[in-house]
Amino acid sequence: MNKISLAKELGSTTYPGRGIIIGTCACGKYAVCAYFIMGRSVNSRNRVFVEDGEGIRTQAFDPSKLEDPSLIIYAPVRVLGNDTIVTNGDQTDTIYDLMKAGQTFEQSLRTREFEPDAPNFTPRISGIMHVENGKFDYAMSILKSNNGDPSCCLRNTFTVDAPKPGEGRFIHTYMGDGNPLPSFEGEPTLVEIEGGIDEFTELVWNSLDPDNKVSLFTRFIEIETGKYETRIVNKNV
Repeated sequence: MNKISLAKELGSTTYPGRGIIIGTCACGKYAVCAYFIMGRSVNSRNRVFVEDGEGIRTQAFDPSKLEDPSLIIYAPVRVLGNDTIVTNGDQTDTIYDLMKAGQTFEQSLRTREFEPDAPNFTPRISGIMHVENGKFDYAMSILKSNNGDPSCCLRNTFTVDAPKPGEGRFIHTYMGDGNPLPSFEGEPTLVEIEGGIDEFTELVWNSLDPDNKVSLFTRFIEIETGKYETRIVNKNV
């Protein structure tokens, strides 16, 4: 697989939906993560990211316009010891709780499937970053319907044991706009990771469709120490 420009990939469609990017910065010093949400409806666009302990959660920007919170209000990022969990739904809590009880990332996701939002059956995408003793590895998961058939859940986990500097993987919910929305296909896309946290954050945010983007979270974790920096960008301010 050829490594491609992250900006080009993000800008290749007006509606990739929700997306997770995980990788290593070009200097090799930091583990890198990004999570963004987009929206087409008033309910989906009426959100912001706010900090919540070591993670974040979504929150209604205007509570009076909140219609159905079930699939849009959740904690996308939580931290469990040396693990940073990032997902596009409440499976963040499932992973956190079951890993805390001794199960693995993949085992915990065996208890979940795609979202019940027919006819889209939006995939549940998840990632986990493990930074410990100067080493970094990560995994990404997607749970999706069988080409729109909700009677079957396809479960794929992609693991990277020794990420290369300047490389990341990008997974998102939809291949593009449509009705119903077409689920992501293939393995996570190999993309370039460039710049420090501010440059990276700006690149991701500016590459997303200006009408549909809602919020962005980025984090750089120093691999040697585990210390991290976070940025949050909200369209609603």
